[in-house]
Amino acid sequence: MRDADAVIVGAGAAGLSLAYRLCAPTTGTHRLGIVLVDAPRGPHTPPERTWCYWEPPGGEFDDALTAAWDDLRVYGPGGEETLGRPAPLRYKMLRSSAFASVVDARLSAHPSVVRIEATVDSVRDAPDGAEVRAHDPAGRPVTLRARWAFDSRPGPRLPPARTTLRQHFRGWFVRTRRPVFDPAVADLMDFRVPQPAHGLAFGYVLPLDPRAALVEYTEFSRRPLETTAYERALRHYTAHVRNLGDFRITAVEQGAIPMTDGRFPRRVGRSVFRIGTAGGATRPSTGYTFACVQRQTAAIAARLRRHGSPVPPPPHTRWARALDAVLLRALDSGRVDGAEFFSTLFGAVPTERLLRFLDGRTRLWEDLTVGLRTPVLPMLRTVAELPLLPRRSDPW
Repeated sequence: MRDADAVIVGAGAAGLSLAYRLCAPTTGTHRLGIVLVDAPRGPHTPPERTWCYWEPPGGEFDDALTAAWDDLRVYGPGGEETLGRPAPLRYKMLRSSAFASVVDARLSAHPSVVRIEATVDSVRDAPDGAEVRAHDPAGRPVTLRARWAFDSRPGPRLPPARTTLRQHFRGWFVRTRRPVFDPAVADLMDFRVPQPAHGLAFGYVLPLDPRAALVEYTEFSRRPLETTAYERALRHYTAHVRNLGDFRITAVEQGAIPMTDGRFPRRVGRSVFRIGTAGGATRPSTGYTFACVQRQTAAIAARLRRHGSPVPPPPHTRWARALDAVLLRALDSGRVDGAEFFSTLFGAVPTERLLRFLDGRTRLWEDLTVGLRTPVLPMLRTVAELPLLPRRSDPW
């Protein structure tokens, strides 16, 4: 006997987004029974996160945004400045707590949604659907059965890949003594920082008002740093590059996102699916995830309602993944200077087109115009060697 139509494991961006989509107001359709499994409060609880994405004004989460910007700026390694306006797109900042409040409001009005706190031990096929085995905060066993199960938990290892980097970062929310930020402009990449031997590093500044901003130090490289190394990099960036003067830190966030040309499985059983980063939603060449999660979960919900089968489409096209594989290898091998590469692209390609390219939503002719702005010979050499490289699996 099944407990629900769908069990969703994990209440991070992907799990909450899918629950939100499955509970969207509809007419003339069966109201789905949903069980959303939250990790108990403690070490498995997702920390507060900042998600950024771009879309036109009027998005469904606009009322929950912390901030949004019409202008984006990139600083090259020598200090050269590129200012772009990606209209009709805006760069948007959404805090995970605000997003959770929006989702909670919809779920609380949906009588067939059940939320439980449990630590999940296994998600697998069962004779009539899927079975989730877990234990509650008191250690008692919990078994859930549903027609479908959607698992957003990362596995113990990343899928085998020719190149695996991480986008890893530490950010300070700061409040300065004097007004030093322009709230109209987000600094997307500031390459005026020391560069690692493999990959690239940059500062990232999202102003909230003239005296408040999120300031991050970010690297694309093979391994995350120790916290003390991020702190040194942030102190250098805020003092010597940005000259912020006196400030206090009001909050901190830190994370690591896989950037890999490995193929993430979307379906791991007859009735079991992976979603979010675990289901390949992270764009390998940029680390952006939130917008793709929205597309992925909306597609799952639509297919489930229309066809009774929620098999998700690939989050990114084969062409986009091929381009990502080339770029990741070129960065990791040192064949391409990452700071010069990205600052040149932002200086040479219209900002709106470049953001759509980074989101995998450009047409072929637009991809070719972007490609002509890259170092063609190193990229062709990378294309030629990729089929010869072995695939290896890294820990998550």
